[in-house]
Amino acid sequence: MPDLKTISFYDTTAEQYANVFESGTPSPQLIEFMSLLPESAEVLDLGCGPARASVHMRAAGLRPDPVDASWGMIDLANDTHQIGARYLTFDQIDMVSVYDGVWANFSLLHAQRADLPRIFKAISTAVRPGGVLHTGMKTGQGESRDRLDRRYTYVTVEELRNMLEAVEFGVIAIEEGQEVGCAGTNDPFVVMRARKNG
Repeated sequence: MPDLKTISFYDTTAEQYANVFESGTPSPQLIEFMSLLPESAEVLDLGCGPARASVHMRAAGLRPDPVDASWGMIDLANDTHQIGARYLTFDQIDMVSVYDGVWANFSLLHAQRADLPRIFKAISTAVRPGGVLHTGMKTGQGESRDRLDRRYTYVTVEELRNMLEAVEFGVIAIEEGQEVGCAGTNDPFVVMRARKNG
């Protein structure tokens, strides 16, 4: 189930959070992800936050399905963009072959470590053969809370690759870097894009 302290942060700071990360243009990672999808692709925006990625996907002719576990984020997304954001937790992913892609951009890092294999399996089941997954995680080991009391699960690059390959995804791109987030720390991360076998 969602971590209540983490969700509370996003509920109470949705607009401030959205302003911190607003650039007005799609990120290079989102552009690359969209380039791998067919026309009018159906895409699960998992942990959509203010749904800016979904807005860019919609503008590109894709059909995003933005979901989040924070009602504050959902309300902000819908009030601002009329994007159809809806409530869905990681545990509620039960769709079968519905999506051509999943955009999980630094959302799954809030899941418990023990739950990640099951969540990735559910994502794989929700994606059609040949579909594309984008996921971003902070790298490291273990679990902890940041100074804003958000829960984080850290993974190594190899660990994340193994989890994706275990559920029928073939990794096609890996990017590593460091970035300063809301908590003010400069943390290492990995972004992976993978295509479902078949």
